[in-house]
Amino acid sequence: MFFRVLGELGVEDNAGQRAVRGVRLRSLLALLLLHPNQPLTTDRLQDALWAGGPPESGAAAVHNLVARLRRALADGAPDRIAATQLGYRLRVADDELDSLLFEGHLDAAHSAVLGGDWESVHRGTSAALALWRGAPLAELPELADAGPARERWQEARLQALEWRLDADLRLGRSAGLVPELARLVDEHPLREAFHQQLMLALHRTGRRAQALAAYRRLRRTLRDELGIEPGHAAQRIHQDILRATEPGTEPTPPAPAASWPTQLGQLPADTSDFTGRDEELGQLRDHLAAAARGSNSPSVLVISGMGGVGKTALAVRTAHRAKELFPDGQLYVDLRGFGNSEPREPHEVLARFLSDLGALQHGSSPAKDTHDRAAQLRAALTTRRVLLLLDNARDAQHLLPLLPGDGRSAVLATSRNTLTDLPGAVQIRLEPLDVEDQRRLLSAVCGTDRVSAEPDSALRLLATCGGLPLALRVVAARLTARPAWSLDTLAQRLSVDGQRLRSLAAGHLSVRDTFASSYLALRDSEDAEEREAARLFRLLGLWPGMWFGVEQTAALVQRPTTDVANLLELLVDYHLLQSPEPWRYRFHDLLGEYAADRVLAEEPDEDRTAALLNLLTWYTAAGTRAYDVLNPRSPLPAIPEDVPSPLPAFSDEADALAWFIREIPAYRDAVRLSVRMDRPDLAWRTACLLGCYGQNYWSTGQWMGALNDALDATRESGDRIGLAHLHNNMGIAHAFEGRMELSLEHLREALGHAEAAGQTGSVARLLFNLAAAATEAGDVEAGLGYARRFTEKARITPGPEAAEAGLLVVGRVLMIAGELEEAEQVLREALDLWRRLGVRSKQAIALKNLGEVLDRLGRPREALAVLSEGLEIRRALGIHGGVVTILQAIARTEAAHGDPEIARRHWREALDVAREHRLDARIQEIERESNGPEFVADSA
Repeated sequence: MFFRVLGELGVEDNAGQRAVRGVRLRSLLALLLLHPNQPLTTDRLQDALWAGGPPESGAAAVHNLVARLRRALADGAPDRIAATQLGYRLRVADDELDSLLFEGHLDAAHSAVLGGDWESVHRGTSAALALWRGAPLAELPELADAGPARERWQEARLQALEWRLDADLRLGRSAGLVPELARLVDEHPLREAFHQQLMLALHRTGRRAQALAAYRRLRRTLRDELGIEPGHAAQRIHQDILRATEPGTEPTPPAPAASWPTQLGQLPADTSDFTGRDEELGQLRDHLAAAARGSNSPSVLVISGMGGVGKTALAVRTAHRAKELFPDGQLYVDLRGFGNSEPREPHEVLARFLSDLGALQHGSSPAKDTHDRAAQLRAALTTRRVLLLLDNARDAQHLLPLLPGDGRSAVLATSRNTLTDLPGAVQIRLEPLDVEDQRRLLSAVCGTDRVSAEPDSALRLLATCGGLPLALRVVAARLTARPAWSLDTLAQRLSVDGQRLRSLAAGHLSVRDTFASSYLALRDSEDAEEREAARLFRLLGLWPGMWFGVEQTAALVQRPTTDVANLLELLVDYHLLQSPEPWRYRFHDLLGEYAADRVLAEEPDEDRTAALLNLLTWYTAAGTRAYDVLNPRSPLPAIPEDVPSPLPAFSDEADALAWFIREIPAYRDAVRLSVRMDRPDLAWRTACLLGCYGQNYWSTGQWMGALNDALDATRESGDRIGLAHLHNNMGIAHAFEGRMELSLEHLREALGHAEAAGQTGSVARLLFNLAAAATEAGDVEAGLGYARRFTEKARITPGPEAAEAGLLVVGRVLMIAGELEEAEQVLREALDLWRRLGVRSKQAIALKNLGEVLDRLGRPREALAVLSEGLEIRRALGIHGGVVTILQAIARTEAAHGDPEIARRHWREALDVAREHRLDARIQEIERESNGPEFVADSA
């Protein structure tokens, strides 16, 4: 199968064109092809496909579109469109998509240009241009993603034309080029390269007068449109024609008296195996092209990012690709803002630049004052087009004296610091490479065969490198130096605790040294705030794998939140922390490992212990506050100590649930750390807090793991209250997985601990949990017995543990026992109660159970109305498991009393949600009860 995007969207196979009909379906295919082999989330697809806002059932609509596209593309490759954890991904080989082939041919042509192999340049560019069929995806003007790609590819096409025409001229094939170049000059009157090529082609075919006229036309156009003169290269060709000499492929240098050198080609060598960064390359090229045209666009571009992320490689690649935009030369300097060497001062760099530019006449010296030298540089660049590549700047002050003023020169700068205070600069923040680009880079350096032979080990190596090109190059260097090593051998070595950073070094390449240069710049700074930021960086290394908000970080270091927010943002500016969303922070995992190393080396034991205990206490208190919002009738015992720092406030259940979803990894680790620090009181409370997530989202894996971690420590401490809560939670978790005997075993043990501790409220809750578990296990008589005991106990239990807390459970037990009228009465009472309390998650449970009761009572219309209300609530709260169960209940009711097609639609949606969120037990149940292989195949 072959896909086309360089023109109208098209799909071809051996039989010819494959039909993909409908704007929405074609837009989905175009989106996936614009990001080949990359997963796109459902939310991302919704935003792109429905520019005015997705419909209410946007996720289901996306799933249906994907199913339709799978059928349209059915080609014997079942995983052509794969559903991954990160979204839907269209698998496309390099030779199956015209844009990938196009870019591959251009990369080969660029390498040939650098090597002076003009026959290869001609072959590569001709092959690329042969794939072009018109403006890419022009028939999908509403698809926002297509715009940047369209502009990038159109610019790449013009570059290919320039290189192909250069090759023709260099190979002596001027004849026949004039008509094509005349057309290109008409279509692109401000693109000087085409004018220069036309002048050369005319002159070499004996039409000197027309060649001179072509120059006059260029000069007139630039002066009328932009108010500038042609660039140095065009002026040089013009002078050669006037002198009646043959303009050669290597331009004749100007006379020694000229005030401007012919060419300033100071760029470092391009990286031949440079991989990825297509979007950033396109953005940078577009900005540089605008700056070279003098269109009042920003002329200063800053590439920032953490050490080792590939800033310099991207800047050099961009500069090489933009050389033709700056025909008067390219200047380069490593400012050494980060590293072991002393930084280069702007004062000395200015002297060198002025000398290189020929701005110092008759052996004169540059001005003594830095500001005066900066003025001399601006004056020298006013009428010229020069690209300045300023690498490794420390801060904005490091760059300001080196910037050009008005004119058509531009600056491409790199820094580990986000230079937000650099006026008018375009900021490009560089993130680590994605998995596919990492794989391509490793294959380019180590060899495709070697990487393909061990795909699993290659993935482990990529995970170790964390998307940093520097780390990948270290790995490649070590593999190259040890041809007998397999990828698995190196992956095992790098997976040893504490060995990764030490092992990611080869020759002069060292990930640890790169990180150290950023960290030490803060730690050893003369600025007190920067030193404090370095200490915060260390202390965050106590828990390097977690996300941090401002509040928990303030608890860690016992500082006001306003101060801590400033310190965190400073670390982000230095790319020692990442902030993918506002006021939320995390480490790149390699930097987290470095921070953990620094905190052990530089912070005393007692300070580390105190900071970590502050953080664990804060997490327990914050989670308890969210728990109380979700369970207002079932509170946990309070923490027996003061809580540091302000706690989060939760406006409603959805807010509290979102908190637990976001913080699950932190709570899972908090249990282990609490056990390690001999704080079982914090461990069991934290483990039970995860029940809020587990019960609402039907996800027991992390919850059960946390409960098991806390159980041994709590049992050893003899804390019966903690044991009662832990066994209760374990009983609930086992019940969610259908392990009813284990559930009953834990609930009975919990009841014993609660009775021994005199916890009457806990005893009441355990009785209704036992009623539910026994009934679900098939022992309806025992379930009714526990329910009656609960009712008796609740009558004498004051406060929030009163009877209403168990009404939902008693109602379900009565339903299963066949006492439908009584079950309806109890469930309506429960629904009224939870409506008064405003707890929507409990309302949804009552509505779901009540709907099933009404269905069994032969009142399907009432049942469907009640179930629909419950579905709306669970969708609003994002309770995926609950959404699935209500969709199943609606489907069963429709199948029995209504429209089978509506039932199929609800089962199909339930299956899509269950698959998206990996609810395996639900998937199997839906497939059984839907009872149709045709349905299952249609939903695949």
